[in-house]
Amino acid sequence: MEIKIAIIGLGYVGLPLARLFSTKYPVVGFDVNQVRVQALMKGVDATLEVDSEVLQSALTSQVPVFGSKGLFCTASLEDIRGCNYFIVTVPTPVDAHNNPDLTPLIKASETVGKVIRPGAIVIYESTVYPGVTEEKCVPVVEKVSGLTFNKDFFAGYSPERINPGDKEHTVEKIKKVTSGSTPETGQKVDALYRSVIIAGTHLAPTIRVAEAAKVIENSQRDINIAFVNELAKIFNRMDIDTQAVLEAAATKWNFLPFKPGLVGGHCIGVDPYYLAQKAQEYGYHPEIILAGRRMNDGMGEYVANQVVRLMLKKGVQVVGSNILLLGFTFKENCPDVRNTKVIDIVHTLNDYNVHVTIFDPWVNPDDVQHAYQVDVVTEFPKAQYDAIILAVAHQSFSTLNLTAYLKETGVLYDVKSVLDSKLVDGRL
Repeated sequence: MEIKIAIIGLGYVGLPLARLFSTKYPVVGFDVNQVRVQALMKGVDATLEVDSEVLQSALTSQVPVFGSKGLFCTASLEDIRGCNYFIVTVPTPVDAHNNPDLTPLIKASETVGKVIRPGAIVIYESTVYPGVTEEKCVPVVEKVSGLTFNKDFFAGYSPERINPGDKEHTVEKIKKVTSGSTPETGQKVDALYRSVIIAGTHLAPTIRVAEAAKVIENSQRDINIAFVNELAKIFNRMDIDTQAVLEAAATKWNFLPFKPGLVGGHCIGVDPYYLAQKAQEYGYHPEIILAGRRMNDGMGEYVANQVVRLMLKKGVQVVGSNILLLGFTFKENCPDVRNTKVIDIVHTLNDYNVHVTIFDPWVNPDDVQHAYQVDVVTEFPKAQYDAIILAVAHQSFSTLNLTAYLKETGVLYDVKSVLDSKLVDGRL
């Protein structure tokens, strides 16, 4: 059977995947954001996940046909009607109460239901808890399309493993877990991904197994980071350098080299809540998972309080002081601000009535203002500060002479432990 792929959602996950598949197949990328689509068709990716030259070389001026290859991006539903593989790559966030928000996934399923034809396969890549694909998404496709699951259309699940900003571990170099709603569908889904993923694939026995595998990948990291965050708090009280302790412990061959820090982003800070909710539906309260979440969710407030404590020890007047915060994205060297925990530092500092200046050359200030209602500058604000906090380790920050912008009694705090330890007053 000839293949024509529709990618639903052209964000950090969907666009790199669409570009990769377009090297072998006709691909139509669909997104409801018309501005995003127009920019992509000009070869501009605001997420910086796909280089402009690479994107432009993949693009076609019209919807590609069966037997051809290339990528066409669109906001028109009609352009994806003729596809026989639909891959959903929309975000799956949590709400204000940390409950999974499946709204984008449900809307994407409605979109697929409007255009899917008999024989097609819909594959989900969005992070979910076990059961979402077959219990939540597929019924929506059935209802909207009028087709019968596993008779007229089929489903698969292949969890995304995109690491924003990582130019080494790109989508084709990361082994892909695949699955299908029937054994035959599983083989088809696996073959599709195996045709472009050079790192290979792993065919899981069921969709639920693949869903569970995804949700524990990041839960495991979350718990391990929570452990070292707790160690950092303990060793700080003992006046012991946490980084020195970790370096010493890392000399053992099987020591896991996790580091303390802020845990945000679209995966590690979110996935555990998906697993926790499903566990609670089965009558089990996941103590370790939720304890890790509580620890990591509190690190922004902890950092802010540590900085204030150091300022007081130096005799700095906290109220009305000027503090420079370096970095706002959830990780270094990328523009992604989703679920950034730097905002928790900002909120806590604001409680002390200080003046906070946020500098991050990677972000779009309008996006930050819209999402978090705070101002960010993208040009380094040269002034004298009572405290400077390095919150994100952007490569460009390594060339800054930060001590030159500190007042004589100013505090330099290093959240990422990348600065010379002799220059900083405190770090995690």
